Amino acid sequence: MRALIIEFIQSTGFYHLTISELAMIAIACVLLYLGIVKKYEPLLLIPISFGMLLVNLPLSDLLQPEGQGVIGGLLYYLSRGLELGIYPPLIFLGIGALTDFGPLIANPVTLLLGAAAQLGIFTTFAGAYFLGFTAPQSGAIGIIGGADGPTAIFVANHLAPELLGSIAIAAYSYMALVPIIQPPIMKLLTTKRERETVMTQLRPVSKTEKIIFPIVVIILTGLLLPAAVPLLGMLMFGNLLRESGVTGRLSTTAQNELNNIIVIFLGLSVGAKATAASFLTAETILIIVLGLAAFALGTAGGVLMGKLLYLITGGKINPLIGSAGVSAVPMAARVSQALGKEANPNNYLLMHAMGPNVAGVIGSAVAAGILLSLLV
Repeated sequence: MRALIIEFIQSTGFYHLTISELAMIAIACVLLYLGIVKKYEPLLLIPISFGMLLVNLPLSDLLQPEGQGVIGGLLYYLSRGLELGIYPPLIFLGIGALTDFGPLIANPVTLLLGAAAQLGIFTTFAGAYFLGFTAPQSGAIGIIGGADGPTAIFVANHLAPELLGSIAIAAYSYMALVPIIQPPIMKLLTTKRERETVMTQLRPVSKTEKIIFPIVVIILTGLLLPAAVPLLGMLMFGNLLRESGVTGRLSTTAQNELNNIIVIFLGLSVGAKATAASFLTAETILIIVLGLAAFALGTAGGVLMGKLLYLITGGKINPLIGSAGVSAVPMAARVSQALGKEANPNNYLLMHAMGPNVAGVIGSAVAAGILLSLLV
């Protein structure tokens, strides 16, 4: 009887639980708290943190590969969509179907704000390389500055799959913390007078313009940067479904059912990459620090370009919308709106900020295409 009890105890996860796995379970619980209680990007943070929790439970074998008659673990199969590069483009399909490109079309100068916000990607790429990471690893770390989780995952999976868990957690954490990280930077780089600037109403955008835009963009960017086609192609396809007026059912599916399913699979798969062995390293801490620097520099780049446009246009553009050039849609645009409203109750910057926000999504995908073209 005693032998049976001992055998049972030795078969439990408690018996095999290591300090490292316990630490990862604690980190997963903290992330769950941030997602559930603080509501920081819960649709993404909760699946990711729960996947992290599951994969660090001893003996669960959720990542067990198949072979020689052995059935693989659940997360092993779900992760195949991540490793094969399927999930991120499908997320972009949903983003395209959900997003109105009208503000960008109405005010194309905001493309400059989205481009300037990619500063964090390339400066952090250089910094990571200087600190000893390889060029592909540096590119994967730098892309965190785009504040675009699917893009970060897509690039990391191609350039540095061994860093995927750390990069994905960093990217989504900073996306979730946009309302905390961005405001101090925005206030530091702008004057009260600049923040008070009221922008004129955007011109109406015709249906024809909205239909032509995604077609022209994917042709031009696809010919220039073929490596960006998986992401930008799905983004523009989703938007065309939205704007064409004849594919309502497909647009609705892309926005809702399909997008929700992929978010669940993607989140669990990303969390499954954050095992104790791969995550609890000095390298991971450095990646998280570099990711924060990338995101801060991206925000600063957008705001500084906004200040330049403020001067060039004689005060017609509020520099606050430049921070929305990072592609955390639509959270970054909401932060611009909140700070503008705080400075001037008559300020309504949300739609203006959506222009650089959409430009940031396109810009981060273009930056990803450049990195993949040069480093793969």
